Amino acid sequence: MILVTGANGQLGNELRLILKDKAVYVDVDELDITNAKAVAKFCDSKKFALIINCAAYTAVDRAEEEKELAELINVKGPKNLAQTGIALIHISTDYVFDGNNYKPYVETDITNPGSVYGRTKAQGEQTVLETAKTALIIRTSWLYSTFGNNFLKTMRRLGAEKESLNVVFDQTGTPTYARDLAQAIADIIPQMKIGTKAIYHYSNEGVCSWYDFATAIMGMSDLNCEVLPIESKDYLTLAKRPFYSVFNKAKIKKDFGIKIRHWADSLADCINNL
Repeated sequence: MILVTGANGQLGNELRLILKDKAVYVDVDELDITNAKAVAKFCDSKKFALIINCAAYTAVDRAEEEKELAELINVKGPKNLAQTGIALIHISTDYVFDGNNYKPYVETDITNPGSVYGRTKAQGEQTVLETAKTALIIRTSWLYSTFGNNFLKTMRRLGAEKESLNVVFDQTGTPTYARDLAQAIADIIPQMKIGTKAIYHYSNEGVCSWYDFATAIMGMSDLNCEVLPIESKDYLTLAKRPFYSVFNKAKIKKDFGIKIRHWADSLADCINNL
């Protein structure tokens, strides 16, 4: 049996659709991963073969003011899960990088997070690698789905309300449809080897800016809202965002035979599902 933590989030909900009754799904109300005793007791009672940790503190700007809470959920939580000795798939983020690269990031590139969120996620990765017996860390970027709050849903809502919108054009990366990531995880599970620890990168294929992404969303949603490109310096946020966070996904494709769709094809699919 598989345990999915953070099951009410975007990725957790997509995993429910794919894994169905092969997993037990919990969120903070059923299991607080920051409580080591609760985690140990829960895992002892169920004899899980694998934990997929989708639980995370992801409020990027609020994390700048809630450092302790972000650390608790993003560092202590994964450590508690890793300490159970159960094989772990842990989800991480492009924010562990500073975004100063000029070519797609590979798994061995040095992390240098520029925000509290990124720093706690990088520390979470480290503690998983140090503590777990078997662990795969999957870094992803720009996650969206039909579930929860995300950029896609915000753009569609604002696009229906406004005639024009300002969106940054100087931050480049790749959107990831959470359903594609969930399917990739499902494909990886039977291929996991006990005793291995590794980091992998996963996003959809292709490259775009937030401006490009927003423009595509309006077009595919038949919304007549004009998207206007602005620079990051004209849209100030508490947390620093990576300017460039494109992933090289050769490793995950080679090791697990994963096929990855272009972001525009996956976006069209998601909008169709909405």
